[in-house]
Amino acid sequence: MTLSSSANHFDRNHFERSLLRVQQDVLRMGTLVEESFRLSHQCIFERNLDAARQIIPLDKRIDRYYRQIESDCATLMTLQAPVAQDLRLLSAFMQLVRDLERIGDYAQDLTEMAVKLVKYPPHSCLSQIEAMSEHAQLMLATSLVALADLDSSAGEKVKKLDDIVDEAYDNLYQILAYQSDVPGVVEPLLLLGLMIRHLERMADHATNIAQRVAYIVTGQRS
Repeated sequence: MTLSSSANHFDRNHFERSLLRVQQDVLRMGTLVEESFRLSHQCIFERNLDAARQIIPLDKRIDRYYRQIESDCATLMTLQAPVAQDLRLLSAFMQLVRDLERIGDYAQDLTEMAVKLVKYPPHSCLSQIEAMSEHAQLMLATSLVALADLDSSAGEKVKKLDDIVDEAYDNLYQILAYQSDVPGVVEPLLLLGLMIRHLERMADHATNIAQRVAYIVTGQRS
């Protein structure tokens, strides 16, 4: 092996190790986002207001990962002369962490709504919203497992769960929007309406993650 080819071999090994570190950081960020989602669920459905305090420093850690991963991907794109497959992977990572960051932001918003909601009696549709949240969390978990395993087949399972979440959103919207016998103030209905919209968007971002994993593996956009 010539000196030049040896250097190229070293550079390629270094580049692949850097890619692996980025993937591991994405998964670590995903674990934090899962925890953030779980805390928001506890805050809403168990009325655990301590969860709202825990989520603030967690969101800051998520944002740090987001900025670091974007920076690392940009550096690898510009300095390491990646091939087309590398560019596809790095581009997918950059899009994927934006989805994760948005889910984390929505989770923090949900806890803020839950704190406002706690002074009102539980609404009769709360159990349906809880099921919607559980399905959305399962979608996120499934998408992250797919990323860890680079499994392109998980997208179909996530899509079926997303259909369940969308149907739940439509049903709950009808219940909340057309409730005629509203006793007292309407704030709890407005908060619940925002909650289901946030959950529906979180599910959409989880779907995006699964689709991006499929793109990483197959090179084809769904």
